[in-house]
Amino acid sequence: MQFAQRLKPLQSNVFADMDRAKSLALAAGKDLIDLSLGSSDLPAAAHVIAAIAQSLNDPSTHGYLLFNGTREFRQAAASWYEQKFGIKVDPETEVLPLIGSQEGTAHLPLALLNPGDFALLLDPGYPSHAGGVYLASGQIYPMPLRAENDFLPVLSDIPSHVVAQSRMMVLSYPHNPTAAIAPLSFFKEAVAFCQQHDIALVHDFPYVDLVFAEPSELGTVIPNTQSLVPSILQADPDKSISIEFFTLSKSYNMGGFRIGYAIGNAQLIQALRQVKAAVDFNQYRGILNGAIAALTGSQAGVQVAVNRFCQRRDAFINALHRIGWHVPTPKATMYIWAQLPSPWSQNSVEFCTELVQQTGVAASPGAGFGKSGEGYVRFALVHEPALLEIAVERIAKFL
Repeated sequence: MQFAQRLKPLQSNVFADMDRAKSLALAAGKDLIDLSLGSSDLPAAAHVIAAIAQSLNDPSTHGYLLFNGTREFRQAAASWYEQKFGIKVDPETEVLPLIGSQEGTAHLPLALLNPGDFALLLDPGYPSHAGGVYLASGQIYPMPLRAENDFLPVLSDIPSHVVAQSRMMVLSYPHNPTAAIAPLSFFKEAVAFCQQHDIALVHDFPYVDLVFAEPSELGTVIPNTQSLVPSILQADPDKSISIEFFTLSKSYNMGGFRIGYAIGNAQLIQALRQVKAAVDFNQYRGILNGAIAALTGSQAGVQVAVNRFCQRRDAFINALHRIGWHVPTPKATMYIWAQLPSPWSQNSVEFCTELVQQTGVAASPGAGFGKSGEGYVRFALVHEPALLEIAVERIAKFL
């Protein structure tokens, strides 16, 4: 049977390989401590679950849900954004519901790229960003992220011939996997660059709330905002070339409900809406009702989650330091990005495979996030401190 050429770049998936390694470890009787997936173990808030449960008994929620039926959710999303960042948003033309932000980053290249066009992606970066480009038959130019540059890309390093063929740039800060934060000054630089070269600027923003540092520690002051980190639209308030993707998976522990949204430039929103209309309808209305409750109700649960992840971060970092593995303390996200010690400094896949086989501790190899991720490993803080410290004890024996 013949298959499309665009599937070839998708055949190699280090995370699928790691999933097999975890299965083998379980089959061998290992007690698995899975730190490889950034899926929150915390529950969604009670008022969110109540809104969804109430919807189940309402037959009017059981049918297909088209765009006009999502108006209340879009209004809630626009209001949430305006309160958080101080920028006016039109819920009719500048907001689009999504099945998680991953749907947006995967589908938008279909609206922007012709075969052979370039997308400028962070390296390392989230794998679905590359997957969407491959499915659109585009080319990827990886923008290397290095510690000496605070894991920010150097835009002046992009070759001019690549810039001339580029149609989109994808950023994501706070960053997965490095946990880096971008200041508003960098976003302004990226906006000016993309405006100059007529490039759509895409910002994947799932970790907007998972920030642990004080504003003074972040090196930037963001006026008129409830957020400690900037939105790309604060650097592009006219929404001239920018679109941003949000998800309720991290802030509200709703990963399994698959709910997010795009916000930004009306033309980009319309183009993504056209692609989405050809692929699917929207989620069950009850899930949107739960999302409305999350965005408009008490935000106390968000801070509780942030505090829990901060405690886990501190416990894991301190435990690593006690065994002599010194890594920086991240200011955001639910991840630890750790440079590998010898002899695994250039073989993160081998390190992670042997670690889970021998100890049951699963982590994500840096190479799975891009060429520049080699030499690192990502640990997800998805267990309580006591179990994280047990994981580090096993890592110490392995090392």
